[in-house]
Amino acid sequence: MVLVFVETENGKVRKAGLEAVHFGYLTSQKMGLPCHALILGEGADASSLGLYGATTVHQISSNHFNRFDNQVFSDAIAKVAQHLAASVVVLSHSANGKSLIGQVAYHLGAGSVSAVIEIPETENGFIVKKGVFSSKALVKMEITSPIKVISVQGNAIQLNVVGTEITVKPLEIPLVDPKIDVISVDKLQSNVAPLPEAERVVSGGRGLKGPENWGILEDLAQALNATTACSRPVADSDWRPHHEHVGQTGIAIRPNLYIAIGISGAIQHLAGVNNSKTIVVINKDPEAPFFKAANYGVVGDLFEVVPRLTAAIKSLNE
Repeated sequence: MVLVFVETENGKVRKAGLEAVHFGYLTSQKMGLPCHALILGEGADASSLGLYGATTVHQISSNHFNRFDNQVFSDAIAKVAQHLAASVVVLSHSANGKSLIGQVAYHLGAGSVSAVIEIPETENGFIVKKGVFSSKALVKMEITSPIKVISVQGNAIQLNVVGTEITVKPLEIPLVDPKIDVISVDKLQSNVAPLPEAERVVSGGRGLKGPENWGILEDLAQALNATTACSRPVADSDWRPHHEHVGQTGIAIRPNLYIAIGISGAIQHLAGVNNSKTIVVINKDPEAPFFKAANYGVVGDLFEVVPRLTAAIKSLNE
């Protein structure tokens, strides 16, 4: 069977968790296996995982999962995989998933591949595809171990409803005690999706001239219900917080829509956003390198173009 670990936040399933379940379902269909989902801790909407392909949802309720500890979580995931005789374990390629995949694979004596972008080929072995060299190239990798562990890149597949809500089954296994005592956690509060999960991103560069001008970008992002981002020079200048920095040394994203405003398009920035499905560039320099990677480009003064674009989108939304 295929086991999918589903990440939650504030007691609810994250979008990345839904994508992992649907990925696991599509993989299980090719292999002729059931797809089971695993929730560690609270998951008020866990029954909805059946909509995206889970045939069974297991939940382990324990205070051990109130705070993320990769040793506790990886041990639990591996024990459940062994208990259910899973042949494939699917994780999300999130911050937590990146810290889990190696340890889960170690516990299971399994081969692993992270940031997979397509459903595995299972006709002749178990072959997965991922981007390498800042996604300038794609490679296919075969996992030959009896158990396979993979993580799914965000926005790699489209979510589709394929089933119905199902009853969540409680599960009990022996748990290891946390070795780290978390005193407090400060999280950013936002009504939009975090950058790795965002389907629409509006990003700004030094062309905005200063943090006092960021309002026109935020207005556009609000009209599009998009997440805001920035280039590295902007974050290094403290115009914007570093968690908004996208690029080779920041967060790599693959939204459906990426709007780059006042960003020249240095290779380091492109490395983090070139998997976006549609790229729109707004820049007054017609020779800006970003135009070569853009699906659509606007050559003009962003202080004139962006407010007019925002007004047009608001008019369409009315």
